[in-house]
Amino acid sequence: MAQPKTLPLILVEEGGLKAAGLSKAQLQWAADLGFAGQRGRLTPLPAESGALGGYLFGVGSKTGRPVLLTGLAASVLEGGRYRLEGVVDDPTCAALGFRLGAYRFDRYRKGKDAPELLLPKGADAAEVARLVDGAFLARDLINTPSNDLGPNTFEREIRTFATRHKMKVKAIVGDDLLKQNFPMIHAVGRASSEPPRLMDLTWGRAGDPKVTLVGKGVTFDTGGLDIKPSAGMLLMKKDMGGAANVLGLAHAIIDAGLRVRLRVLIPIVENSISGAAFRPGDVLPSRSGQTVEIGNTDAEGRLILGDALTLGDEEKPELLLDMATLTGAARTALGPDLPPLYSTNDVLASELMAAGLASDDPLWHMPLWAPYDQMMNSKIADMNNAGATPFAGSITAAMFLKRFVRNARAWVHLDIFGWAPEAKPGRPHGGTDQGIRAVYGVLKQRYS
Repeated sequence: MAQPKTLPLILVEEGGLKAAGLSKAQLQWAADLGFAGQRGRLTPLPAESGALGGYLFGVGSKTGRPVLLTGLAASVLEGGRYRLEGVVDDPTCAALGFRLGAYRFDRYRKGKDAPELLLPKGADAAEVARLVDGAFLARDLINTPSNDLGPNTFEREIRTFATRHKMKVKAIVGDDLLKQNFPMIHAVGRASSEPPRLMDLTWGRAGDPKVTLVGKGVTFDTGGLDIKPSAGMLLMKKDMGGAANVLGLAHAIIDAGLRVRLRVLIPIVENSISGAAFRPGDVLPSRSGQTVEIGNTDAEGRLILGDALTLGDEEKPELLLDMATLTGAARTALGPDLPPLYSTNDVLASELMAAGLASDDPLWHMPLWAPYDQMMNSKIADMNNAGATPFAGSITAAMFLKRFVRNARAWVHLDIFGWAPEAKPGRPHGGTDQGIRAVYGVLKQRYS
């Protein structure tokens, strides 16, 4: 059987068209169309026969060039096979960008076929595959609407993931959460027709450094009795984006065979409204023994994370890291593309920021500002789950979570958005991965 035709995608720096190895006629064609290597510009290129001979893609000047820029080309190219030519700075990053940009979510309607890439010489095929697979796993889960990804279905997806990765898995479901002392997870999820649960997955040798990941798994968030306006609910299928990204990160860790004892904790709830819903003014016990007054039922994510973090913290891991689509305040401060990073270890935070910048997965170190801790005070309980003022909402949420971490050698909290409102290099519109490459990059350096 004949191999399908592979078209060249020729990467051209701004002003570097003459170095692209084109014929005189092709150079004239590009000039007539105004192509000069402008960043993000994609132009079809005719062959001598007049048929489509490939594409020119502008990568602009070297200064400030996005690592995953080839993803912009992949997001609009027609289905088919392509190879990269021209200015390929880093074969692995170029291939990764292309494949991340080629993502399509076509579960509910048939879209155009995704382009395929012939890996360029020198690219690390295994690294590209594991990072793409982890990202696509996160994106597929976030993009799936809540009617097809409620707590029951999400548990099945996680069990499938655990089986594929040879992880040990257990679930604590419904009233068993109360029996095993996870009262906040139970309270947040008890109003739903599908019971709340805590998924606990482990992998690796017991003697290796303990790395524990916690992901917020709210499959849909109405806001509870403090109900969101309709516009505020439109994207709430993505409120399990922290859990989705934690699973994507776990895939990369396991696939790379990092020498860690990995634990993944995912509290899964639907924050619904019924006669069983928890109420503003309620005081909830927690696994840690601290009590929490409910100032707002729409600040539910920090409640379920509090119980899960307490469990993870009990075995004193080297690293305890959580990801959560936690606060609108984080988006107000840093926008959708730049998740706040909080950590009890400044050196680790610096490493994560550097790894994020290097892999086009940026994070921004924010302070655990101790004076703001009092904003979470309560007159009748150990703390309130909502700040006393509208100020510093992302910081106070992080300070709330920090109260449940006492033993871990280092703790990291990523307040991610999990959604791309508009397409960016390597990130098509919709549910997206955030933090996976940054965290994986640091763990790979430490535990390869």
